[in-house]
Amino acid sequence: MAYIKSIFEKNFLEYASYVIKDRAIPELDDGLKPVQRRILHSLFEMDDGKYHKVANVVGHCMKYHPHGDASIGDALVVLANKEFFIDRQGNFGNILTGDRASAARYIECRSTPLAKDVFYNPKLTDYIESYDGRNREPLVFPAKIPVILVIGAEGIAVGMSTKILPHNILETLEAEKACLAGKKFELFPDFPGGGLVDVSDYRDGCGKVLVRAKLDTSDPKRIVIRELPFGSTTESMIASIENAAKAGRVKVQSINDYTTENVEIEIKLPRGVYAEETVDALFAFTECEEAVSVNMLLIKDEFPEVMTVSDVVRYHAKRLVEILIKELEIEKKELEDKLHLRTLERIFVEERIYKAIESKKTAETVRKAVLSGFVPFEKEIGPRGVSDDDVEHLLKIPIRRISLYDIERARNEMDEIKARIKVINANLKNSTAYAVSFLDGVIAKIKSNTELGRGERKTKVGKFEKVDIKEVVKKELVLKYDRESGYLGTAVNGEVIAGASQFDRVLVVRQNGSWTVQDIQEKVFAGEKAWWIGIADKDTVNALVFTIVYREKESGLAFIKRCAIEGWIMNKEYSLVPENTDVLHIDTREKFAFSLHYVPKPRLKVLREEFKSQAFTVKGIKSGGARLSNKAVKRIEVKK
Repeated sequence: MAYIKSIFEKNFLEYASYVIKDRAIPELDDGLKPVQRRILHSLFEMDDGKYHKVANVVGHCMKYHPHGDASIGDALVVLANKEFFIDRQGNFGNILTGDRASAARYIECRSTPLAKDVFYNPKLTDYIESYDGRNREPLVFPAKIPVILVIGAEGIAVGMSTKILPHNILETLEAEKACLAGKKFELFPDFPGGGLVDVSDYRDGCGKVLVRAKLDTSDPKRIVIRELPFGSTTESMIASIENAAKAGRVKVQSINDYTTENVEIEIKLPRGVYAEETVDALFAFTECEEAVSVNMLLIKDEFPEVMTVSDVVRYHAKRLVEILIKELEIEKKELEDKLHLRTLERIFVEERIYKAIESKKTAETVRKAVLSGFVPFEKEIGPRGVSDDDVEHLLKIPIRRISLYDIERARNEMDEIKARIKVINANLKNSTAYAVSFLDGVIAKIKSNTELGRGERKTKVGKFEKVDIKEVVKKELVLKYDRESGYLGTAVNGEVIAGASQFDRVLVVRQNGSWTVQDIQEKVFAGEKAWWIGIADKDTVNALVFTIVYREKESGLAFIKRCAIEGWIMNKEYSLVPENTDVLHIDTREKFAFSLHYVPKPRLKVLREEFKSQAFTVKGIKSGGARLSNKAVKRIEVKK
């Protein structure tokens, strides 16, 4: 049994780790999940400047992704609809209406120049074997911007989940620039569907936001939804309005959807109903307003970690400098190698060193002749000298190239290389300034790209109070109670307790001191001659102090208890008094006086005693009562 248990534990941990790291949670370094990274890797490998059928891209990606074509195709469409890294052609669906994309064989895509600028650098990318060992795929891309903040992410793993909201790409890059400059920055979500967002509780990506649709109420007899809140489509929005109308929460005459490139949902109102009074109901009962909780969980250094927006920006600002330094160092090394070879080639041709090898008959003598020819030019060649590999390179120069060798052109090329090395050295000395200039270049490209909408913010940031459903709903129901039969509800003939709505709850305190909180129904048995019945609004009930005078059945001694009802579980029965007691009186007044009449006994002179409720302190609902006297009580008399 212990062996089987250990196998289950081991397999479960391996499965949980796989789902967390390799499927559901994005990587901090490049902001991508594995399937997104493999899609971009496939596009980079296939890139020839032309569009590729999505079906071909999916087939190519299956070399790296072991979960079938459907998951790849869906992920590609979602990533393409982010618009930044995949250039689309054809019907990729509509994020506003929720329409699905056409079949993969009908639509085409390719990587964008921005994707190459941000992700692509094989010289810096670490590669690992694919799942079947036949190919190599990137471990992570050396991304130069906080991609995860730009595209957002959502995923559910084993025991954890992530929900990261998308942010405006230009604002994200400006925040990264501010971080590099040591300035303060602030970053808020921006959604592709526009709408409004309240970020007062965003807490740097660890809280929640309120999102709203943009409503046009210029016509008092109709409301037009112009922009959708995050997470909604026109289909889901219309469905939520229709459901609210069927439930009687929103009064609507008709709903028409005129959405094309822009959202336009028209809500016509019936006679006697106006836009101004309907707006709050739409926010309360439909998708026109939603609360979105955020959980910024990312894979950092192979482990899941909850981070803030500021943490991500700071991490990528530092990483950008590191990546750019590595790129400059690699380029500098390549240029120095190229300059070294061009110098050797120039000397080899100009000084006619190749003439010295014409009489040599062995490879060794040829090599020595070449090395000897370069001895007078050691100072110009520098400390690297002439290696055997350099000799092999020189000996492979074709005669045609030697005869057509352009000395002036060669010198110009070497001057250009030296000038570029000088620029690289300057950038290495001022790496932070170089990183800022790189971001400025990316910003300029985005602003000039009309297909990306020039990167302008789509969602308006503001502050608005969440609509209270109870305040919006009219108290159209009448709660009644029949003391003789003990029935309570909206369909009962009896005394009127209060006006109520379908969202209200009722508190019933019975003669025996038991109490319950339940939903308002048409007819339910609440108990005969209940002591107190009222709407169970927590603000109202918490403000009430219940004073209970009760008597022990065995001894007849009286006690008083003062408490407030602060919380409850629906439909669960509680008691204000201990077991084996009789309730003499329950009151909700702050102050009142009452008299206790004692059981007559020999030598008992005082048969009646007065008390004031305010003389006793308010305690917790689970506390015991305070004893009023040592005499058995016959009855109570309460002053009005």
